[in-house]
Amino acid sequence: MDVRYPIGKLQVPKKVSLENIQEWIKEIETYTIRLRETVDSLNDEELSRTYRDGSWTVHQLVHHIADSQLNMYQRLKLALTDENPTVPAFDQEKWAIQPDTKLLIESSIKILEGINERIVSLGYSLTEEQLDRAFTLQENDKITVATKVAKLAWHEEHHLAHMKIALSK
Repeated sequence: MDVRYPIGKLQVPKKVSLENIQEWIKEIETYTIRLRETVDSLNDEELSRTYRDGSWTVHQLVHHIADSQLNMYQRLKLALTDENPTVPAFDQEKWAIQPDTKLLIESSIKILEGINERIVSLGYSLTEEQLDRAFTLQENDKITVATKVAKLAWHEEHHLAHMKIALSK
């Protein structure tokens, strides 16, 4: 197993169905429960563990997931409300060293609970037509709503697997 991609790289079907969306939304819907089961009882030493040399700690991963989901939620919402908006990328490395990432992980778990609740509400209401709506990253990468929902689910699972690897050491 490649610990950089413990659940594999993101795989999105060529034609995403509403059934695919429902599966991904169900993962997002239960994510914070599974995250809490993994991290709620951890001490500082455990939160400082990494899944490989040079990787983020469990503590940093929790904050990163909240930062990333926040950005991806905004992109999803813009794709649903604007005509192919161009959105900025976010420098996850620079976000990871901002002072708020020194806070207890509870602050980011609370963000995730709210953001994921909003994502789930949007996800369950998506129509076939909305799946092809898109936004463009500044780097000229066009991304559909369907792909963004897939990435929202995959990204959380990807980093939860990283945490479990770190904690198994």
